[in-house]
Amino acid sequence: MGVSLKDVAQRAGVSIKTVSNVVNNFPHVTPQMRAKVQQAIDELGYRPNLTARHLRKGRTGIIALAVPELGNPYFAELAGAVIDAAAQHDYTVLVDHTAGLRERELLVCQEFRSHVIDGLILSPIHLENDDLLARHETSPLVLLGEREYQAPYDQIAIDNVAAARSAVRHLLDLGRRRVAFLGSRTGRERQPAHLRLRGWREELAAAGCTPDEELVAVTDGYGRSDGAAAMAALLDRGARPDAVFAYNDLIALGALRTLAERGLRVPDDVAVVGFDDIEESSYGAVSLSTVSPDKRAIARHAVDRLVARLAGDTAAEPRRIRPGYRLVVRESTGGTHTVEPARTAPATGGGAATAGTATAD
Repeated sequence: MGVSLKDVAQRAGVSIKTVSNVVNNFPHVTPQMRAKVQQAIDELGYRPNLTARHLRKGRTGIIALAVPELGNPYFAELAGAVIDAAAQHDYTVLVDHTAGLRERELLVCQEFRSHVIDGLILSPIHLENDDLLARHETSPLVLLGEREYQAPYDQIAIDNVAAARSAVRHLLDLGRRRVAFLGSRTGRERQPAHLRLRGWREELAAAGCTPDEELVAVTDGYGRSDGAAAMAALLDRGARPDAVFAYNDLIALGALRTLAERGLRVPDDVAVVGFDDIEESSYGAVSLSTVSPDKRAIARHAVDRLVARLAGDTAAEPRRIRPGYRLVVRESTGGTHTVEPARTAPATGGGAATAGTATAD
């Protein structure tokens, strides 16, 4: 039989109400009384009944996270960060993926297991503003991703344009001038691929280099094979770059493979920068320089905003929060291969962009 509040109260010599106040972290408890109750909790091994606590509030204790592709290491790592952040609020996370399909995004946005979850964190690709305005589901929604929606929902995203510019600036500082962009997409305006391409164009122009559209490679997807094929296509048509900025790390890793097969040295002949700082980027034959979004901050802000909405902060204006990022310099642009614990830039709220920092791993 489990330890109850009554057991803790008897051990501490206090009322059950006092124990409840301590367990629920209510402020009107003296430090001495809180320490006395906590000692009893520790001695007896009491664990709160989280299910009962949520049910008393009319909640399930479950929030959902829906991302485009769980097979993408970035989203897998982000999901882990969301799970950790939710645990701090005693929430369990139900994880689903939309496969980047509009009908799946509409499903999770409109009617996604509304009887099971208390709120939803969604990373959409195809949803339009009208889709969000037509949402009938009353549970809170927090959006991930750079696309701006004129809808009453909080949104968490790094500044993709500024982050891309920092990557291109790093390559330009190395003396590279023929900087390719791998991972452009046709259509889907205002998506991260377009924003990162915009950053590529802006930084080249700011440095007095005319962006060479021949060095822009369109990909069908965002995987390693897409990067390998895009790099091969550039080389086959004679568009030889001296640097590559890839939409994400997977595309960059595929490009590294093609460059090795073609006998081109990295970074001597071609320097390469990716985006996302997935764990794999540290462990290739050539470790990858990359833009590292603060995944922990993205997850923390998303969960915090969802919990705030669940707690009754429903009248406040939607917030646009810009977590930080940093540029990690590794072997693919001449850095060293030393794997260190992640360091993150501070995050800011209210729509202000956080400048990235450059560090060498």
